[in-house]
Amino acid sequence: MDRTHTCGELRAEHAGEKVCLQGWVWHRRDLGGLIFVDLRDRSGSVQLVFNPEEAAEAHVIAEEWRAEWVVLIEGEVAERPPETINEALPTGVVEVRVTRADTVAIAETPPFLIEEDSGALEDLRLKYRYLDLRRSPLQRVLRLRHKMSIAVRNYLDEQGFYEIETPILTRATPEGARDYLVPSRVNPGSFYALPQSPQLFKQLLMISGFDRYFQMARCFRDEDLRANRQPEFTQIDIEMSFVEPDDVLRVTEGMMRCLLEVAGLPADPEFPRMTFRAALDRFGSDAPDTRYGHELQDVTDIVRGCEFRAFSSVAESGGAVKALCWPGGGTAGRGRLDKLVELAKSQRAQGLVWVQHNEDGFKSPVAKFLGDEILSVLCEVTDTGQGDALLMVGDDWEIACLTLGAIRKKLAGWESWIPDDGSFNFCWILEFPLLEKSEEEGRMVARHHPFTSPHIDDLEMLESDAGAVRSLSYDLVLNGMELGGGSIRNSKDDIQRRVFTALGMAPEEAQSQFGFLLDAFKYGAPPHGGIAMGYDRIVMLLSGEKSLRSVTAFPKTASATDLMTAAPAAVDEEQLDALHIALDLPDGSGD
Repeated sequence: MDRTHTCGELRAEHAGEKVCLQGWVWHRRDLGGLIFVDLRDRSGSVQLVFNPEEAAEAHVIAEEWRAEWVVLIEGEVAERPPETINEALPTGVVEVRVTRADTVAIAETPPFLIEEDSGALEDLRLKYRYLDLRRSPLQRVLRLRHKMSIAVRNYLDEQGFYEIETPILTRATPEGARDYLVPSRVNPGSFYALPQSPQLFKQLLMISGFDRYFQMARCFRDEDLRANRQPEFTQIDIEMSFVEPDDVLRVTEGMMRCLLEVAGLPADPEFPRMTFRAALDRFGSDAPDTRYGHELQDVTDIVRGCEFRAFSSVAESGGAVKALCWPGGGTAGRGRLDKLVELAKSQRAQGLVWVQHNEDGFKSPVAKFLGDEILSVLCEVTDTGQGDALLMVGDDWEIACLTLGAIRKKLAGWESWIPDDGSFNFCWILEFPLLEKSEEEGRMVARHHPFTSPHIDDLEMLESDAGAVRSLSYDLVLNGMELGGGSIRNSKDDIQRRVFTALGMAPEEAQSQFGFLLDAFKYGAPPHGGIAMGYDRIVMLLSGEKSLRSVTAFPKTASATDLMTAAPAAVDEEQLDALHIALDLPDGSGD
């Protein structure tokens, strides 16, 4: 019996047709004579009816069926009696009167219910992911993911891009996150690295003259996981020649409008732009959630010269005092205020100053040092009225901004500032710093990656004040989450070498690590730039899911393990010997 239809496609217009269906038994109800079975496949479900008077042999077979058995039936589609119509199902107006049935595979009782909400713990569902994937929510999301990937390919094809695959086995790079290393059996002592991105290869494709490249690229980063991060992920990787930032942004915006349409969402959003400095100054974040206001205010000049030395000394030393109004915070208890203070300290700030403004005046541990006159001006400038609280941080400008940005985000959760209207607020963040000082490494490191072009207006500061150099970079943010980022690249070897030097990389080291790229620049490199968009994050946000694990077929846990296959796992000595690897484990085991 060959399948003629899927379960979820049957409608009233199919009434009277002979059909053959295959799928999984979802629900079975034995009413003592008639047996009703909901048969399910990836397209949906349909009700089967087994009548012993019409098909006795099929009825006997159906008596044995249990949940998740794989079965096959033949029968005739019939309209349901009006009183039995199920309006909640697309197939709810029909049923299939079975004439023949067969059991394809018997199933044990699943460890959890295969329902919209299984009620099972996530670890159990990840261990039996192949069963979890039978649930309709996951199937809907993965179907949407498929449709969106087709839309990306079609859109970029129409824009003149070629899809080109780049190597998975490549060489390790000294910048960025940790690499996953792969030992080479035929080159003892040498290692490949799994790519963190196809960055260098896509630049080489531009030098090769391909002009417009894209790839649904698999990438790998050995770093700590969060709800919006996995050790292996997919990014929409794009590179273009003869472009400026506006060209890349325009292509990306068109792609996002296309994806919104596929997801059934309003497809004509605004894409406002702001610089990195403006984003931190206003929202305290380089990935600001602009669905709500409550912006930061700079009050440095107001407290300059005041008696509160923690603020006046910051102002004198070139730092900043940033302020945030907390509407209704005037009645907040000490417990909540202490939590905000601890949050501020966790952001490397020296502390948090709070002032509660109520009918009987100002309440604050530092009220006597600031005085009523300055406090009144501060409240007036920040619109902090009676019943509100004013929160302030004085520190290095970036630390002060980021600290209040973290507090703004915390308050948004406490006070439900984020509108519950399903809105999608995009924004571009431009001109990130090219380099930043890493306290951990004690040197300058790339803010994005070392191949990003310095802003032409700041090029002269590369040797004298590298930390102040802006870059021709851009991130696309949606509802407070970075979707992706990119930049115009260095296309001249002299500028690229200057950037390597600013990073503390000796010329010999730069040539050893990236000589193939520097050599390629000598043969005519076009100006080029691109962007890498986190495809998993895009699907997660546009589908309304909260975790990347919900939009990935076989995800890892927060500890980067696969509970289903028990990976990573030990390998036997023979495999290690072939790779010339000896283990020296922390617990003392190994050779």
